[in-house]
Amino acid sequence: MTHDLVTSLHPLLAAEASAEAQASGAEPGDLEQAVWLRLLERLESEGPPSDPHRWLRSAVRTEARRTRRRVRNERPYGTEPAGVAEYAHEPERLALAAARHRALRDAVRRLPGRCPRLVEALLSPNDLTYREIAGELGISQGSLGPERSRCLGCLRRLLTPEVAAG
Repeated sequence: MTHDLVTSLHPLLAAEASAEAQASGAEPGDLEQAVWLRLLERLESEGPPSDPHRWLRSAVRTEARRTRRRVRNERPYGTEPAGVAEYAHEPERLALAAARHRALRDAVRRLPGRCPRLVEALLSPNDLTYREIAGELGISQGSLGPERSRCLGCLRRLLTPEVAAG
């Protein structure tokens, strides 16, 4: 039954994700994958939706809104916070940096599928190119960007409770 549901919803999901992706700042494939994940979670907890097409349209819009919010709220640091560089070698700072690195590595190991290998390759001190990473993972170079986005999204969700607790 799940296979039939996925097969019947796939064309609609592809169309809806393509329509919503541009405005949300997401890749259509990322939206699709997020909605498939929501559907699988729902099937496990509540069973299939009574109106799968309506549920799917709503789920795509919800994921697009979530992506827009995340893109709007995330701001990269322009520089290090004031005073960090001058105290970088103090024992407390070194201990905190080591704890952050451990938390990051632990979260990377908990990622699903080939995400741990991908993120490890991205964090490699060898500064690997996309071509080298794709070859190492045995995937096409063109799928590396969307895969990276999905993996980083998963990593972000794993780290959010730790960042909030910190």
